[in-house]
Order: sequence, then structure tokens, then C-alpha cells
Amino acid sequence: MENLEHVIFQIILHGGNGRSAAMEALLAAKKGDFGGAREKLKEADNALNEAHRIQTSLIQREIRGEKTEISLLMIHAQDHLMNAMTVKDLAAEMVELYFRIN
Repeated sequence: MENLEHVIFQIILHGGNGRSAAMEALLAAKKGDFGGAREKLKEADNALNEAHRIQTSLIQREIRGEKTEISLLMIHAQDHLMNAMTVKDLAAEMVELYFRIN
């Protein structure tokens, strides 16, 4: 379980980093710093890709027959990641809107 908890916390960590970078992209775009906004969106992509890679490894383990214990922490990590991905997608759209309006 200790190893599984470490993996789960990695999903939460990278998901949170991705969400934070997406929000920073919005702030940069709001200030007219579109280069900075795009860099923050890349940073968000990288963090969320890492979280998704870890999530995929858990799915692959289960496909191989290695059952993963479902816990409240696991559910939280999945929810956290999906919300972060949504925030990043919306932030990317809003950065583009700020750019067009500017």
C-alpha cells in the first residue's frame, strides 16, 4: 500500500502543478503577457502529461491482473487530475480569447 500511496500522491502533485500553471497562464494573459501565458500552458501540459502517464501505468497494472485497491485517496487523485485537465483546457481557450481581444 505504501508504494500505491506514493503513486497516488504523484498524480495529485502533478495534477496540482498543472492546474496552478494553467491559472498562472490566465493571469499572464490578463496582463497581456501572451508569451508567458503560452509558456505556462506548456508547463501545465507537461505536468498533466506526467500525471496522466502515472495514471495510465496504474490502468496497465490492472489490465495485467494486478488489482489496485480503490481508496478515498485514489478517488481524490482521479478527481483532482480530471479537474486540473479541465481547468487547463479552459485556460487555453481563455488565453486565446484574451489574445484575440487584445
